[in-house]
This record gives sequence, structure tokens and C-alpha cells, in this order.
Amino acid sequence: MKLSKGYKWEVLTLLWIAYFLNQGDRQIFNVVLPLIKADLHLTDMQVGSIATAFNLVYALLVPLAGYIGDIFSRKWIVTISILFWSIATMFTGLSNGVLMLILMRSFATGAGESFFGPANYTLLASYHKETRAFAMSIHQTAYYLGIILSGFLAGYVGEHYGWRSAFYIFGAVGVIQGIILIFRLRDRPDEEKKTKEEKISFAEALKVLLHTPTAISLIIGFSGLIFVLTGYLTWTPTYLYEKFSMSLSRAGFNSMFYTHMFAFTGIILAGKYSDKFARKNPRTRLLMQGIGLLFAAPFIVLMGNSTVLFTVYIGFAGFGFGRAFFDANTYSVLYDVIPVKYQSSVSGIMLMIGFSVGSLAPLILGYLKPILGLSFGLSMLAIIWVFCGILLIFAYKYFFRKDYARIH
Repeated sequence: MKLSKGYKWEVLTLLWIAYFLNQGDRQIFNVVLPLIKADLHLTDMQVGSIATAFNLVYALLVPLAGYIGDIFSRKWIVTISILFWSIATMFTGLSNGVLMLILMRSFATGAGESFFGPANYTLLASYHKETRAFAMSIHQTAYYLGIILSGFLAGYVGEHYGWRSAFYIFGAVGVIQGIILIFRLRDRPDEEKKTKEEKISFAEALKVLLHTPTAISLIIGFSGLIFVLTGYLTWTPTYLYEKFSMSLSRAGFNSMFYTHMFAFTGIILAGKYSDKFARKNPRTRLLMQGIGLLFAAPFIVLMGNSTVLFTVYIGFAGFGFGRAFFDANTYSVLYDVIPVKYQSSVSGIMLMIGFSVGSLAPLILGYLKPILGLSFGLSMLAIIWVFCGILLIFAYKYFFRKDYARIH
């Protein structure tokens, strides 16, 4: 089938909507968490364990998803994934206790979402070469808007119609998008042919990764990013709900709006200038990531320690703006130093490690909450980003040139 020249932008649109629903689906649990906790009489540790189990399931399966994305149709992996997790989300609304929540939310939904990431990013990258960072940045805005809108909508639906209705509605919309993808999404023809002709070895992809210091540094930085974000996304709505006595819908909206609107602004700037600077010096992407994390770290401390709501929002905003410079460049940096035929597999490995590490954040913060409080737990997350920012700048200076030259 011959595709139009502008089809790459339709692919971006289709995957943007899918990613929007993917992130919205993840966030609804965090927003209606106080209602679930009260209705099912759960403890803070049980709540943390549900989020941790979700991320562990995701982490364990995503390397397999990455490998499959290098040998099978990425269009069908993405499509089946969204249908599977959306149906699981609807069934989450039927949960009557912690066991069923873990089965439906952590295992079924986590498994479905794990197959989306690697195939989604590599399919998008295959259509965008010269416009890769810009396309990835636009794509990432779905994450921000998905979290913002789901935070408000899930809170509103939960307060007025019950927490179960939020899962039914979000799941049903995902099923509709999955049906649309069946008819409109296509694999890139030349990539599809090459995938069928080449035999991809997962062990070989792992070997390539282990011999690429830039990619290893990126994965460590990505793991730190996910740890902080997972802790933030899980507990910040509850933080505002309890500390500032907000309504559930207001806490869900405010905890996500300021961070992700400033991240939206940051990633548009970062994506635009990343492609521009990378034409002269590709390693600039890595430098932007390191500086972004270091910039965001003080704002994490501010949002966790301030007793004034206005300054908490400033903390949210600076946190979001800084992390956007990491988000805009993640896959562009990885694909700059990893050969094309291993990109989905290595993406899966990166997601596995990142979400394995990140899965511990909700549990750790849930453990610290009754002992030291959420303010202390959230503030301590800044240390992780300082370390990761320094590491990425080190990789920019000492690793990138050699790794980039090896495949270009």
C-alpha cells in the first residue's frame, strides 16, 4: 500500500491519541485513590503495593515487548495493547478488594500497557528522521495533557458518580481508539520488509547495549526520572487533598495542571532546539537532559516543603519545565547510539529497568508517609535528580562522541 507524504503526521496523530489515553488511564487510579482507599478499607501500604505491582509487571514484560517489536508488526502490537489495557481498565471498576485490584489494575492493565511503549516509539521514529526530536516532543505532550485532563475528569466523575465509573468511562474510550487504529495505522513499508528479512537476537541487542556507555548512562538517568515521577504521580493528589484540604477533583487537577502545562511549554522549546542544535552537535541532546534535571531539583524541594499553596504551584511548574528537557531527548539520544535493528529491544530494556526502579517509589513513600510525612518524602526525591543530572553531563563529555561514531 502506497502511503501519502503527509502520512507520517497522521501516524503522529494516531499515536498521540493512543498515548494520551495510555497516560490518562494510568493517572485515574492515583486521582480516585482516596475514594478507593475509603470504600475498600485499604491501608497506605496496600495502596502503595498496588502501584508498585503495576510498575513491576510493566517492567518485567516490557523487554519481551521490545523484542517482539523488533520482529513483528508494530501496528498490531500497539493496537492489541490498547484494546487489552482498556478492557482491563473497565474490569478494574468491578474490583471489590485489594486482590482483585492487583489482578486487574496491576497485572492485567500493567501487562497490556507494557507492550505499547517500545512499539509506539519505534514506529513513530521510523516515520520521522529529520523531524524526530520535534515529533517525539509533540508526542510527549499527550502525556502531559492526558495526565492533566484525566486528573480533573477522573476526580469529577469519582466525586459525582463513584470511582468505579471513572474506570468504565476511560476504558470504553480506549476500546474505541483501538478500533480506529485497526483501520488507520500502518507499519512503515520498508521497515516492515526489513523486519521480516532480519533475524533479531535479544542477547545480541543486550550485548550492544552493554558496550554503549552513553546508553547505560541514559538508562540510569531514565530510571531516576521514572522513580521521581512515579512517586510524584501516585502521591501528590493525596498530598494536596490532605495537607491543603482540597476537594478530590481540585486536588487531582492542581497536582497535575501546573507541572504538565509548564512541561508542555518546555518540551515544545526543547524539541525545536534539540533538532536544530543536533544537526551541528548531536550530543547537545544529552547536555539538555542533564541540565533539565539539575534545574528541576530545587523546585522538588520547594513543592514538598512549602506551606503556602502559591509557592507549591511554583514548585510544580519549575519541576515540570525542567523535566521536559529530559523527555524531549530520551529516545533521540538512545536511537543516536543504538543501531536501528536493535532499537525496540533496547527501548524495552530501558523501560524495564526504569519502571523496575520506579515501581519502588509508591511503596517507599507509602512507608514513609505515616513516619516522616509526604512533605519529607517528596522533598528527598530531589537528590535522585541531582545525581542523574551530573551523570548525564559526564556522559555528554566523555562517552557520546565514540558511541555515536560507531554507528554513523
